Amino acid sequence: MRRSRALLISAAVAIAVLASACGGSSTRSSAGAPKSTSGSGTTAATAAPATTTSGTGVDPNAPEVVAPGDIPDTQVFVPVTMPEGYSLSVPEGWARSTSGTTTTFADHYNSISTTSTSVPAAPTTASVQASEVPQLARSVPNFALVSVTTVQRAAGPAVLVTYRAGSAPDPVTGKRVAIDVERYELWRGGKQVTLTLSGARGSDNVDPWKKVTESFAWTA
Repeated sequence: MRRSRALLISAAVAIAVLASACGGSSTRSSAGAPKSTSGSGTTAATAAPATTTSGTGVDPNAPEVVAPGDIPDTQVFVPVTMPEGYSLSVPEGWARSTSGTTTTFADHYNSISTTSTSVPAAPTTASVQASEVPQLARSVPNFALVSVTTVQRAAGPAVLVTYRAGSAPDPVTGKRVAIDVERYELWRGGKQVTLTLSGARGSDNVDPWKKVTESFAWTA
């Protein structure tokens, strides 16, 4: 009887010790383990950002996007003949205005202007540099000369003055647009035609402008 009671007491003590050990181990494990949270927890903060695909790649069949001042590739050109004895092709649909022997075709940021004058001798880069460039500097807003060269076109050689300038003020806002200008001077038999092409700064009009200047022809 006494032995049974001793065995019961020993068993009870063993159970108590075992329970205490399990509880302490559980407490240490909970305290030492990182806490997991939803949304802004440690896992979410350190995870690499997901890679997404926008699906907005370039579509080769999409319509051409035309920047301000650019003449579109689909632009149609039509021939015009001037009473002063020359002809050229200009973009169809551009507004036309005439003042004396100067005719201008314009559309938004672009313009093509032709002027006929009587000049006894053909212009040269030296003569244009000495006399006409200073006149342009005085009369053209924000004039900045780029170059004076001689180029060959279908109608013959031409002196080309390339410069930068400010456009005429907007009739509503009064603001000016920075423009690039190519001024061609063509001469034959005492007659000079000055062909001036201008467009907004940075416009890609190399091909259209060459098409216009190559189309120039003497008719008289």
